[in-house]
Amino acid sequence: MIPMRSIAALGLCAAAVACSRSAPPAARNAATGAKQGVGAAMLAAGASERAARAPGESSAALPGGAQGVPLFANSRDGVRIAYHVYGHGDPAVVLIHGWACDSGYWRAQLADLSSRYTTVTLDLAGHGASGRNRTDWSMAHYGQDVAAVVQQLANREIVLVGHLMGGPVALEAAPLVGNRLIGVIGIGTFTSLGLPPPQRQALERQIAPFRADFVGYMHRFVPLLFAKSADPAVVRKVADDMSREPPQIAIPSLIGLNTLDFATLLPRIHVPIVAIDSDIGRTANEARVRKVYPAFRAVTLKGAGHFLMLEDPQHFNPVLLRAIASLVAAAPAPP
Repeated sequence: MIPMRSIAALGLCAAAVACSRSAPPAARNAATGAKQGVGAAMLAAGASERAARAPGESSAALPGGAQGVPLFANSRDGVRIAYHVYGHGDPAVVLIHGWACDSGYWRAQLADLSSRYTTVTLDLAGHGASGRNRTDWSMAHYGQDVAAVVQQLANREIVLVGHLMGGPVALEAAPLVGNRLIGVIGIGTFTSLGLPPPQRQALERQIAPFRADFVGYMHRFVPLLFAKSADPAVVRKVADDMSREPPQIAIPSLIGLNTLDFATLLPRIHVPIVAIDSDIGRTANEARVRKVYPAFRAVTLKGAGHFLMLEDPQHFNPVLLRAIASLVAAAPAPP
């Protein structure tokens, strides 16, 4: 059992994940083949580009023929941040991956997003093709990575989309982006908004298994993030990818994530926040969060795990597009 406030702001309690699982309903089974085909094909093509692509090497062909030239920005502490840009138009939708993942995890969204908006993927420091010459793996530093990439974009409007740990990273980046930001979307995250961070002693107990056997425990932990109907090959591939993250980066990042104090961060943000959650485990408590951040709303998708964009892109992508459209509609006219 992994009773964490947010292993990778997974914002989830894995104990709740395990206990809340039930046999997939019949309606979900009908879509399982399509879901698995997309996820498996994407991962087989190299969704995690950490091992398959060296810095500076071009990415593989993407859905719809979209191509992104490898680009780099320097974060505030000098770490080189790799990113790709697809499509054109406002807003620029900046996709931020989760803990121990990389930019390749958004491949199934690129065609739909880039046909409407400028779409940007990036590798946070210590992940994918980005540099690792950093000692402080806090969410604030990851937020600076995102801000460094956004500074390279000419778009008048920006939407930040973060998966799992990428959600809190987006919140850290939000004040740095400034008035161009029109909204933040969190995928499978923000379940801890409105709650205090855990006590350090309790956090250390929860992280201890990762310290003792990072690779082995990661392979036991990752399957809890998926629905029972998920393609086992996809689950194994994600577990393999995440277990390759260096523990000296992954564990401090996990500590930084779980010690983030949202109470001091939220007052610095002045745009709508949307949460898109799975119905597995704990979801964002909209009523509780709105007490501390009124410009918040949550959407829950049924039948998929916490890697929504991998497991069920056919259902997830339209929801993401609607969330972006709602932020665009509500945004003040750009100067």
